[in-house]
Amino acid sequence: MKVVDLTLVISEKIPVFPGSPKPHFINWNMLDKDGYNLELLFLSSHTGTHIDAPFHFLHNGQKIHQIHPRRLVTEAILIKIRKNVDQGISKKDIQKFEEKNGKIKIGSTIIFQTGWQKNLKKEFYFTKNPGLMISAAKYLASKKLNLIGIDSPSIDMGKNAKFSVHHILAKNDILIVENLTNLEKIQSVIFHLITAPLKLKNATGSPIRAIALID
Repeated sequence: MKVVDLTLVISEKIPVFPGSPKPHFINWNMLDKDGYNLELLFLSSHTGTHIDAPFHFLHNGQKIHQIHPRRLVTEAILIKIRKNVDQGISKKDIQKFEEKNGKIKIGSTIIFQTGWQKNLKKEFYFTKNPGLMISAAKYLASKKLNLIGIDSPSIDMGKNAKFSVHHILAKNDILIVENLTNLEKIQSVIFHLITAPLKLKNATGSPIRAIALID
């Protein structure tokens, strides 16, 4: 079985969503002085490769610590749809995939590879990114999906300041994973996916270690 790490490295230099704090790593204990090394971390719960709980956009939505582990270890479907600046993933794009690969089943986990991750260090990474169009979000929500992931900073297009897709998915209890990387290393349509967050009480999100397991 091949193991592929789909996770960005979190450091003080990682680009962050506009308005979010940059991570800080504070050395708290030192091996020479204290007998061990230990650091304090200051960062947003949506830093790097991370998962959104429905509570991120829904008052009564499920919170991170309430997510059942079985939703985080799943079989996933990889949909490769190359998108560039300000381009959206449409309902038609998804239906074309289904025509070739079969209908997406109720409760599935879907991962979109757009190729956007190559722009991580560019100024427009967070503002012109591809994401789901509203028609696509509603179509996928009708399938009562478990989780949707993408290799861009947001499941919404960068120009959608209302976060419309986030709202649609949150209302349908669909988990969101953003900022995935290394998806080009997956050649199969179906693979096993681990998206385990920290079990943070009442949190809206958490950084994750996303891992693909390929037979």
